[in-house]
Parts: sequence; structure tokens; C-alpha cells
Amino acid sequence: MAVSPHLPYVVFGVTGRTGAAAADALLRAGDPVRVVVRDPANGQPWAERGAQVAVADLTDLGAMTKALMRARGAYVVSPQQYGREDLFERAALIADTTARAAVAADLPRLVALSSVGADRQSETGWIAMNRVFEQRLGDAGVPAVFLRAAYFMENWTPLVAQAVRSGTLPTFLAPPQRPLPMVATVDVGRAAAALLRQSSKWTSIVTLSGPKDYSPDDVAAIISATLHKPVGAAALPQQEWPTALADVGFSNTALAGFAEMTLGLNCAHIDIKSDPTALAWAGTTTLEQLIVELVKRQQ
Repeated sequence: MAVSPHLPYVVFGVTGRTGAAAADALLRAGDPVRVVVRDPANGQPWAERGAQVAVADLTDLGAMTKALMRARGAYVVSPQQYGREDLFERAALIADTTARAAVAADLPRLVALSSVGADRQSETGWIAMNRVFEQRLGDAGVPAVFLRAAYFMENWTPLVAQAVRSGTLPTFLAPPQRPLPMVATVDVGRAAAALLRQSSKWTSIVTLSGPKDYSPDDVAAIISATLHKPVGAAALPQQEWPTALADVGFSNTALAGFAEMTLGLNCAHIDIKSDPTALAWAGTTTLEQLIVELVKRQQ
């Protein structure tokens, strides 16, 4: 049965980067959009652009079902609340609620933000929350695409600020010369919008990286070239990670999850190519574009 083109695409996470980019891409393409927010005030800028606004907490089955009713598809994002000790349990509750709401609303298509490494059963830290999200949605039988994003380029933001001040770029990724897939969040949102607009109905997995891989040394070199002064990358020893993250507001559970995830990245246990069933996509935003802009903001 064909889905009416007059029905909206539902977009979650519009107060964050990928959701905002997805909603923006769909609106620019002339598609009807319904954004989902917890605070109605956050929906106002989108309403001014012509989007419908639905208000829902991601753990409220009734509100979630209503938000997903009469829609062409939805981009769903599970916010990971790193200040909570029960963040894994909270993520599982959101996954369950989203899956049940999608079934109740008879949603024809869903794109879910996930992460590289979600195919791994263990030793992935935070990424275990994405794995649960995939599993619960998949078990519910909703036609879905799981968008497994690489390491976000924006993760460098606070570290770039330190490098501008001190001339040294601290990094949790080691060794500093090893390149890793990285992607800009705007490209994640644009990919989500493109996947929503595809006509295929089957469940699939898409990995998304940037146009090339980058190392911490590459990040330092971009900062150095932008500032016209030497900047080097220095890997932080694991025992220093809690101190380096003391002001971030992570719970103990979140801190442990970060450490396990980062170790998994550093030893290549978490690898964008580890799932042979995934379709590989690449964004167009280069790390140079993003880092140069971050450096300029610090000057």
C-alpha cells in the first residue's frame, strides 16, 4: 500500500545536531516534517519554518504513539544521558517504548541512529545502548534502517579548545598516528533524511564515515596550520582519563562505559568494517572544514 506524500516525516532529536540536520534537509527538499520535542518552546523555530510540532517524552508510550501516527516515516534518536547511573537501563526503556509506539502507530519506515560497533556483543561500552536500540526495534518488526555512524568529528570540540590554549592536543585515541573513520554530524542528519526518502521497506544497516579517515596527529596538524604555530597530539594515559573528564558530568557508570568504548576503538575491536552485511556510505564534510571553524571560534 502506497504511503501518501502529504504525510510528514517525523524527526526526533531536533535540539541536537543530527536531528536538526535531518529536519533541515527534509524541509529544504520541500517535504512535510513533524518534529518531536519534550519542551514546546524548542519546537517554535521549526514551527516558524512550517513544521508540525509534537510534544512527547521518549518514555511515554501514549505520547510517542501519537507523535508517530499518520507519518511517512521517522528518524529516531535515543538520547544517552551520561549523568545517570542507570543510563543503560534508561536507554533500554526508551528503545522498548519507541518500538512499541512504532508498532502501535503502524509506522511504515524508520531510520534509527546507531553506531559502529553495534554488531559486537560485548566490550563496546556506550555502544551497547545502540545495540539494544537496534535489537528492540528489529524484534518489533518495524521496517528499519540502522544508521551506524563513525566517531563524530564534533567530539574534538573541547580538545581543540585546549590545543589552542596550550599548543598540545590531548587525545583519548591512541596511538595518535593511527587514522580512524570520523564523520560530521551534519552528514549524519543528511544521510538520515536521504534514507527516509528512499522507497525500500526492508530492514538494513548503513555505516557512515567521512570522506577519509583521520588520526589525532591529523587533527593537531590542521590546528597547527590554522594557528600558524606548532601543535602536537599527546595521548592521555588511561589512568588520567577520570581526571580529564572530571568536569564533564559523567556518572561512574558512564565513565566506565566511555573507557571501555575508547579501549575498543583503540584496539580496533570496534571497527566500521566488522559487519559484512552493512552498506557503506560516506559524508562529504572534511575534518579540515570542521576543525578550522572550531579554531576560529577560539580566537
